[in-house]
Amino acid sequence: MPKEKQKVHSLTAVPSPGETAAAARAIEQIDECPKCFGSGMEVIAGKGARICDCRKRKSQAGKFESVRLPKRYDGFHFHNYKPQTASQEAALRLATSLTMEFPAVDRGLLMMGSVGVGKTHLAVSILKGLTERGFKCLFYEFHSLLKEIQDSYNPKTFTSELSVLSPVLRADVLVLDELGASKPTDWVRDTMAHIINTRYNDKKLTIFTTNYLDERKRDGEEVLEDRIGTRLRSRLFEMSRTVLLDGKDFRRTFDR
Repeated sequence: MPKEKQKVHSLTAVPSPGETAAAARAIEQIDECPKCFGSGMEVIAGKGARICDCRKRKSQAGKFESVRLPKRYDGFHFHNYKPQTASQEAALRLATSLTMEFPAVDRGLLMMGSVGVGKTHLAVSILKGLTERGFKCLFYEFHSLLKEIQDSYNPKTFTSELSVLSPVLRADVLVLDELGASKPTDWVRDTMAHIINTRYNDKKLTIFTTNYLDERKRDGEEVLEDRIGTRLRSRLFEMSRTVLLDGKDFRRTFDR
């Protein structure tokens, strides 16, 4: 990625000092804007009218549709990521820095860790921040991407492999969630290699998340290299900074 002079950007998807999650949720839950009463124009006493913040938020929502974020992740933002460990704090800092400094960064992120430590939450937050800044971003869960590519071979689906892969290869920023989740057949590895190598050669930023680590904690446990191959794991070291997140599965708190 080419180096550029670092800039500071003011983003609603990236929390500003003093912003709270409660305030952000309150904004999202307003049915009719109390400033413009649904007109989209806010009247300022002594100054006239201006575009209301609610219209700006709706415009951003339209941009997010092209990112292909699942509905489940609508509420994922930096301001409601709750780090529980030092590694999660460090990952949050790296993710927000990347979002503010891009494109003056030379590597993406490879977020590794067990389930429920917030890898996808941070990856989605990065995409929302960069989409707000005007970059073309795309989200894919890796198994779903492979399924779409496989389905494109079926003439009844009215799609083509090129129509599926082109946005993936050309997006300014791509998140590949759950890398290594699919069974590592030759076809899966060839497809992964094509995507990763193309984006590498074109200097496109890629964010990866994976539940597989680099070191075995017990005999028989698979590591990321087992799932994607030695050559691709080596390539990822150059493409993306490895960020290890530890901690307990936050989903286990839902029943409490």
